[in-house]
Amino acid sequence: MAYLVNITSRAERDLAVLYEDINAEHSDAALQWYQELKLAILSLEERPNRCAMTRKRDRLRHLLYGQKLSIYRVIYRVQEKQKVVQVLHIRDGARHKLKSSDLV
Repeated sequence: MAYLVNITSRAERDLAVLYEDINAEHSDAALQWYQELKLAILSLEERPNRCAMTRKRDRLRHLLYGQKLSIYRVIYRVQEKQKVVQVLHIRDGARHKLKSSDLV
């Protein structure tokens, strides 16, 4: 059974900022990369537990997307009983370590 992928308002804001940062409006390559990131997020509806757990918070997982210098982390929680994947945050993998306050 497929899971419902719920993108929180925080993650939506992260996507909007990322769209602006990579200039996806004016670059076909950037727009394609952005659309593929969104598809990767939506792919969590099938087998969401395939991704690794985050180091600090044992109930959160992260999907890594991109290559070497531009890897992004999609932080999410799987709610097994409800069959829901809650996408909490999308961040540049090179940023500082994740804090609890980053998920608010």
